Amino acid sequence: MKKILLVCNAGMSTSMLVQKMKKVAGEKGIEVTIDAIPSTDLSTCWESADVILLGPQIGFMKDSVKNTVENKIPVEVINTIDYGRMNADKVLTVALDLIK
Repeated sequence: MKKILLVCNAGMSTSMLVQKMKKVAGEKGIEVTIDAIPSTDLSTCWESADVILLGPQIGFMKDSVKNTVENKIPVEVINTIDYGRMNADKVLTVALDLIK
Protein backbone atom coordinates (compact mmCIF):
# COMPACT_ATOMS: atom_id res chain seq x y z
CA MET A 1 0.00 0.00 0.00
CA LYS A 2 1.29 3.44 -0.93
CA LYS A 3 1.53 6.23 1.63
CA ILE A 4 0.94 9.89 0.82
CA LEU A 5 2.06 12.45 3.37
CA LEU A 6 0.65 15.99 3.29
CA VAL A 7 2.67 18.55 5.21
CA CYS A 8 1.62 22.03 6.29
CA ASN A 9 2.36 24.54 9.03
CA ALA A 10 0.32 22.97 11.77
CA GLY A 11 -1.10 19.86 10.10
CA MET A 12 -4.63 21.17 10.48
CA SER A 13 -5.28 23.00 7.23
CA THR A 14 -4.70 19.82 5.24
CA SER A 15 -6.98 17.64 7.37
CA MET A 16 -10.06 18.43 5.28
CA LEU A 17 -8.16 17.74 2.08
CA VAL A 18 -6.91 14.43 3.48
CA GLN A 19 -10.45 13.33 4.30
CA LYS A 20 -11.65 14.22 0.81
CA MET A 21 -8.68 12.42 -0.75
CA LYS A 22 -9.44 9.30 1.28
CA LYS A 23 -13.03 9.41 0.09
CA VAL A 24 -11.99 9.75 -3.56
CA ALA A 25 -9.47 6.92 -3.20
CA GLY A 26 -12.15 4.71 -1.67
CA GLU A 27 -14.62 5.49 -4.45
CA LYS A 28 -11.99 4.60 -7.04
CA GLY A 29 -10.87 1.46 -5.23
CA ILE A 30 -7.35 2.82 -4.70
CA GLU A 31 -5.60 1.38 -1.68
CA VAL A 32 -3.58 4.20 -0.19
CA THR A 33 -2.78 5.67 3.21
CA ILE A 34 -3.00 9.45 3.43
CA ASP A 35 -1.90 11.44 6.47
CA ALA A 36 -1.41 15.11 7.33
CA ILE A 37 1.35 16.30 9.63
CA PRO A 38 2.84 19.61 10.69
CA SER A 39 6.20 20.47 9.14
CA THR A 40 7.82 20.18 12.57
CA ASP A 41 7.12 16.41 12.56
CA LEU A 42 8.53 15.75 9.11
CA SER A 43 11.98 14.59 10.22
CA THR A 44 10.46 11.72 12.22
CA CYS A 45 7.63 10.73 9.85
CA TRP A 46 8.93 10.85 6.28
CA GLU A 47 10.64 7.46 6.01
CA SER A 48 7.39 5.51 5.73
CA ALA A 49 6.01 7.80 2.99
CA ASP A 50 6.12 7.18 -0.76
CA VAL A 51 5.50 10.84 -1.63
CA ILE A 52 5.33 14.13 0.24
CA LEU A 53 2.99 16.94 -0.77
CA LEU A 54 3.55 20.35 0.77
CA GLY A 55 0.75 22.79 1.45
CA PRO A 56 1.18 25.95 -0.66
CA GLN A 57 1.80 28.01 2.48
CA ILE A 58 5.09 26.13 3.04
CA GLY A 59 6.04 25.69 -0.59
CA PHE A 60 9.17 27.72 0.12
CA MET A 61 10.43 24.71 2.13
CA LYS A 62 10.53 22.36 -0.87
CA ASP A 63 14.33 22.35 -1.23
CA SER A 64 14.80 21.92 2.49
CA VAL A 65 12.35 19.00 2.56
CA LYS A 66 14.12 17.38 -0.39
CA ASN A 67 17.34 17.58 1.61
CA THR A 68 15.65 16.12 4.67
CA VAL A 69 14.40 13.12 2.70
CA GLU A 70 17.74 12.87 0.92
CA ASN A 71 15.92 12.87 -2.45
CA LYS A 72 14.74 9.31 -1.71
CA ILE A 73 11.07 10.12 -2.38
CA PRO A 74 9.26 12.72 -4.49
CA VAL A 75 8.42 16.06 -2.89
CA GLU A 76 6.00 18.49 -4.53
CA VAL A 77 4.00 21.58 -3.59
CA ILE A 78 0.23 21.24 -3.93
CA ASN A 79 -1.16 23.56 -6.59
CA THR A 80 -2.62 26.61 -4.85
CA ILE A 81 -5.89 26.52 -6.77
CA ASP A 82 -6.41 22.78 -6.19
CA TYR A 83 -5.61 23.28 -2.51
CA GLY A 84 -7.95 26.23 -2.13
CA ARG A 85 -10.79 24.43 -3.91
CA MET A 86 -10.07 21.20 -2.03
CA ASN A 87 -9.80 19.38 -5.37
CA ALA A 88 -9.02 16.03 -3.77
CA ASP A 89 -9.27 14.10 -7.03
CA LYS A 90 -6.60 16.24 -8.70
CA VAL A 91 -4.27 16.24 -5.69
CA LEU A 92 -4.60 12.46 -5.36
CA THR A 93 -3.83 12.02 -9.07
CA VAL A 94 -0.71 14.19 -8.77
CA ALA A 95 0.48 12.21 -5.75
CA LEU A 96 -0.04 8.85 -7.44
CA ASP A 97 1.70 10.07 -10.61
CA LEU A 98 4.71 11.14 -8.56
CA ILE A 99 4.95 7.69 -6.98
CA LYS A 100 5.12 5.91 -10.35
